[in-house]
Amino acid sequence: MNNRSSRRVLAGDIGGTKTRLAVVDVEGNVLHTQVEKTYSSREHASLRAIVQDFTRQHEYHVEGACFGIAGPVHDNIAQATNLPWRIDARELGEYFDVGPVFLINDLEANAWGIPALKPEDLFELHAGAGEASGNAAIIAAGTGLGEAGMYFDGKELRPFATEGGHADFSPCGDLEIELLRFLLKKHQHVSWERILAGPGLVNIHEFLRNHRKMASPNWLVEEMARGDPAAAISRAAQEQTDRVCEEALEMFVSLYGAEAGNLALKHMATGGIYIGGGIAPKILTWLRKGDFMHAFLDKGRMRPLLESMPVRVILNDRTALYGPAIYAARSIHDSR
Repeated sequence: MNNRSSRRVLAGDIGGTKTRLAVVDVEGNVLHTQVEKTYSSREHASLRAIVQDFTRQHEYHVEGACFGIAGPVHDNIAQATNLPWRIDARELGEYFDVGPVFLINDLEANAWGIPALKPEDLFELHAGAGEASGNAAIIAAGTGLGEAGMYFDGKELRPFATEGGHADFSPCGDLEIELLRFLLKKHQHVSWERILAGPGLVNIHEFLRNHRKMASPNWLVEEMARGDPAAAISRAAQEQTDRVCEEALEMFVSLYGAEAGNLALKHMATGGIYIGGGIAPKILTWLRKGDFMHAFLDKGRMRPLLESMPVRVILNDRTALYGPAIYAARSIHDSR
């Protein structure tokens, strides 16, 4: 953004698990959060109900609002992928006095938020070529799998949404082919999201238990039943208390790298690949072990091209909130 005048906006990160709203003062890519609140998405009937609660508690005048939605957005209307919510920006704008309202895909929102990050908000998995520039892309595993691109127009990166996480899963090797066959018995369509998300780790773990003919220990069954099954599997892997859980996380990390490499090739991401979402920072030690980058680079004749691309993990979980704030401020400026 070239405009340096400060604008106060309402920003939202709308996920399948939680929704975060914040009032943010935006000056270029410098953000100052005035107030922020997190809600459980599934405990509310609609985004409107959450915004109503937030604006009732926090009476800030804002010039506009933008919400990043986990799902496709068309004509400023979104149907959330992992929530029974239909969100219409025009209806929200008419109901609340918040100025113009914009909806963008959540991974596009993450991409818009990257310029606001500080060096400590990123971990470099692979340096790539010096002074790398050009298109970039972001992939993020969390409740689901999101992907977005950023094309370089000669001056700056311009984010755009995709639904690449729902493209067909493409196995490589006998074990991954068996994984696909296993999942085809459960799902008519096996996308990358069936593999690379919290529920995807559970799918991989279930497959390996079946494939290895090894039952889960009672303590793990109980832990998975009490809370988040994926978190229980990841914890057992990282604490090395169950070998099948370790193998599941190893396979997850390798497949994550493979699809990140696919995304890098499809977007010719010489400017770099960003790994976002809630899972990556929690398994950073495993991403650093080498399986991720081995699978990322393992593209035959395209290996030298991929070696030139930086790969960075986003550590700041507010990136998806920063993006809508920057997008709203920029859209308001461009419309005036």
